[in-house]
Order: sequence, then structure tokens, then C-alpha cells
Amino acid sequence: MATERPTSPALLLACSFAFIIVQLDVTIVNVALPRMGAELHASVGALQWVVDAYTLGFAVFLLSAGVMGDKFGSRHVFLAGFGLFLLASAACALAPSALLLNCARALQGVGAALLVPSSLAILNAAYRHDPARLAKAIGWWTAAGGVSIAAGPVIGGMLLTVGSWRNIFWVNVPVCLAGCALTWAVVPRAAGKAPVRQLDWPGQSLAIVALAGLIAAVIEAQSLGLAHPVVWGGLLMAAVASMAFIAVERRAAAPMLPLSLFGSRPFSGAVLFGVLVNFTYYGMIFVLSFYLQRVRGYSVMQTGLAFLPLTGTFIFSNIASGRLATRSGLRTPMVAGGLICGGGYALLGACGIAPDASFLAMLPGLVLIPAGMGLAVPPMTTAILSSVEKEQAGTASAILNTARQVGGAAGVALFGAIVAQGDGAAITAGVRAVMAMCALLLLAAAVTAGWTRPGQARPALAR
Repeated sequence: MATERPTSPALLLACSFAFIIVQLDVTIVNVALPRMGAELHASVGALQWVVDAYTLGFAVFLLSAGVMGDKFGSRHVFLAGFGLFLLASAACALAPSALLLNCARALQGVGAALLVPSSLAILNAAYRHDPARLAKAIGWWTAAGGVSIAAGPVIGGMLLTVGSWRNIFWVNVPVCLAGCALTWAVVPRAAGKAPVRQLDWPGQSLAIVALAGLIAAVIEAQSLGLAHPVVWGGLLMAAVASMAFIAVERRAAAPMLPLSLFGSRPFSGAVLFGVLVNFTYYGMIFVLSFYLQRVRGYSVMQTGLAFLPLTGTFIFSNIASGRLATRSGLRTPMVAGGLICGGGYALLGACGIAPDASFLAMLPGLVLIPAGMGLAVPPMTTAILSSVEKEQAGTASAILNTARQVGGAAGVALFGAIVAQGDGAAITAGVRAVMAMCALLLLAAAVTAGWTRPGQARPALAR
């Protein structure tokens, strides 16, 4: 086997294909929901779960997927993820009812969970000898996801103009096939494999129960309210299962989640940073969309176009982040990114949120928020991977992504509750309060990055 194959551009492309389809299916379904409801005779609640079932399956199985990658090899789990995502997409396209569609969407989420941590573990194994190249590769990987999540509504709209809503799921099939072919050709068979590691079935089962209870409660809190028995029941289930999980992991000979990882300041700091970033960003997207349509009277298409500056700046700053991390280490772009992003939230709340404000008044904030995030997220991910042993890369990336999913869902639930009631003036005041909270939390994230001192991403001295 040629020694240069693991670091070929095709390997980065294969990993990027995975993140593209995972992110694409977060947003592509939104524009098709009305047609799905009409054809399948689905209620609004059933249509909400077309989105939420994917999120639930993804978040709940991330930790287990990371452990499986470390045990069986990231390449094998990566290929399994493509295969499951392909089959689940076909099942979505063929679904005769809303119930079967939502079950298939949950399976798509499980496939996505298999893809994301294993793709990062493959990148880590390929570029670990050169942290600078690893930081750049993660920047490109993140940018690919950013492009796809923004392109989702556009691609979905184009597919709907030429055919059925089922086309938005069929489009995943060629991407998955291309990803499988590239993975088979360029990813080493032993990538990320730790054959001595045993599977921790009790720990994995408790983790699934805890995460399912937490994520389901957070999702349902948006429609049922925080005081509803279903929400509190889910939170109680999550709390009990989490305590049992910690007790089991402390005694396990081969725990699925080594608690010692959180004793590392760079690791725990990067995880907290990721939670704060997703909590604020996903919560902000939700309330800003609510505000633009309810207060300013934007149509769905106008609202989608209003978010384009978020994505465009994010892509460019992702790519620039790797270069900055190479020159100055990981801490500088994380701290700078947190401060820039926080400043964007503050500026958006102070100048752009008012019924009579023009869109141009919102534009500076909408540019600064993704500029800061794009600088901070790739080095945050690199900090996670560089703070653990190579054999734990899948588990570490799964912890980060699970924490970020929980943070994003919690942000939507909490911020949504703040703006869901009242008239235009009350909504405007609520959105301003949310932006102030986001600014303070990103300031805290920047302080966290400075205090935990994530590692460097400088060029390797020797090859």
C-alpha cells in the first residue's frame, strides 16, 4: 500500500461527502413539508417529526458510533454509515405514510451518527503527523458542511419544481455511492482501529436512554411547553439514566466514555465551547426566522434569502481558520472567533432588531456572527482530536458532536419559549434579549478558550 494514500485529496473528499449529506438532510426537507403533508395526509405534529426524528436518531447514537469506530475501525463504520444512509434515504423516498417516513428519517439520523465521528477519526489518522494540515483539512470539511446546509433549501426547491418531494431523498443515493467508492479506494483498512477495546453494552444502553429522554424532551418543549408532563418525564428519565451511566462508567473495565477525558482542560474546554456555539447559533436562527416572518412580514423565501450572509461568510472564514491556526496555534482563532461572533450578536440586537429597521441594519451582525464561528469551529474540533490518543479519536469527536447537538436543541427550546408569546413589540423585545444573551455566552466561550489553552496546530518539524 502506498504511504501517500491516506493523505490524498480524495480522502478529504470522501470525508466531505459524508458531512455534505448529513448537513444537507438537516435543511433540504423544510421546503418540502407542505407537499409531504398534502400527499401523506399528515398532521402538523407528524410533519415536525420529519425534521425532529432525524435530529433524535443522530444525537442519540453519536456516542455509540464513536465507540464502534474506535473498536472496529473508522473505515468499516464509515462505509456502514454510507450504506445505512443510502438505504434509509430510499426508504424515505418510498414511504407510503408519515409514520414510516419518520421511522426512515430516524434511521437516516443513525446513519449520520455513524458518518460524522468516523469521518473525523479518518481525517485525524491521515493528518495527525502534521497538525497544520489537520487544521486545514478540518476547515475544508467544515466548509463543505456549511455549503450543503445553506444549499439545502435551494436544492430542495429546485427538485420540487421538477418532480415529487420524494426526489429530495433520492438525491442522496449517488452521493452515498460516490462516498463509498472513494472510501473503499483511498481509506486504509485499519484506519482508527483499536482491536483491544471491548464494547461497553451497559454503558451504551444507558447513554442511548439518557440522550433519547433529553433530546425528546427538548424537542417537545417547543410545542408542549416546559411544564408539560411529557417534557418533565423525559428530563427525569434522562437524569436517572445519566446518573446510572456515570456509575457504570466509573466501574467499567473498558468504559465507552472514559471520564478521565474531561480531566483534560483542552478537551473539556473545547466541548464547552462547542456547546455554547451551537446553543446560541441554532437558537438565534430559530428566533430570527420567527421574528422576520411574524414581525417584519417576510415570506418563507425572503427569510431564507435573509440568512444567506450567514452561510457565505462562514465558508470563507472556515478556510481562513486553518491558516491562522497554523501561524498562531489553536487558541488565537478560538478566542478571536468567540469575540467576533459575540460582537455580531450584540450588533444585531442593538442595531438590526426593530420593526422599522432595514435589512442593511442587520447585515453587519449577520456577517460577523458566521465570521467568528468559522474562525473558531475548525480549531475547536482540532483541539478535541489533538488532546486524545489516536485510538480515541472516534469517541472524542462523538462526544463533541453529541454535546453540540444537545446544545443546539436546548437553544431552540429556550429561546423559542422567550419569543413564542405576545405581539410584535413583545417578540422584538424578546429577540433583543436573546441576542444579548448570545453575546454574553460567546464572551464566556472566548474566555473558556483562553483559559483552557488548546494545543497548537503548527507544521510538523519532521516527516
